[in-house]
Amino acid sequence: MTRLLIADDQQAITKVLEAYAKQAGMQADIACDGEEAWDLFLQREYDAVLLDIMMPKMDGFTLSKKIREVSMVPILLITARGEDYDRIMGLDLGADDYIVKPFSAAEVMARVRAVLRRIEPVSPAGNQMIRIGNLLADYDTFEAKIDGSPLVLTKKEFDLLWIMAEHPGKVFSRDNLLDSLWGWDYEGDARTVDTHIKRLRAKLGDRPVGWRIDTVRGVGYRLERTD
Repeated sequence: MTRLLIADDQQAITKVLEAYAKQAGMQADIACDGEEAWDLFLQREYDAVLLDIMMPKMDGFTLSKKIREVSMVPILLITARGEDYDRIMGLDLGADDYIVKPFSAAEVMARVRAVLRRIEPVSPAGNQMIRIGNLLADYDTFEAKIDGSPLVLTKKEFDLLWIMAEHPGKVFSRDNLLDSLWGWDYEGDARTVDTHIKRLRAKLGDRPVGWRIDTVRGVGYRLERTD
């Protein structure tokens, strides 16, 4: 059974979401503040986490960052504010979706199911291992290394690197990457791809030898051999 962690300081919201989760065949644990949510998260395994941004004791942004340090569980952020800053900040911290209040509880459950579908592995077209320059990517373990040193990547960052490394030189549009890795039903936009590419590049730094990730202005991205 799918287990959710729902954290929000508004009891009326958590009760409704808990009821809808049960109706959808999911089990939900409820927390009323960030610290309680973190304690629950450390005690149990969850399939997805729904976090309100404006929680007492520990806000949703801080909690998202702590969770991402130890787990790749899908995170859906809930907020009463719809500003781009909050959305971009959430994505930068590794959130998988962003829900603005007021919302339909049925839609939230649909978003949860969509996120769970999107974390299914991207099926590799051929090899389970790719070597380009000093990069080695292993699809079986979702591990990428540069000069033998592991890169600490999120699942989406690995998938981005993998799909481009499978087809070096091919230009991928932002929409193509969005559909391939997040699914056609994802309600975000191209900035989601840009944010993840930015984070991936930051983790790569100047270490790539024999390859690089290029921006194709007005189109998207490609992984290019340079050797």
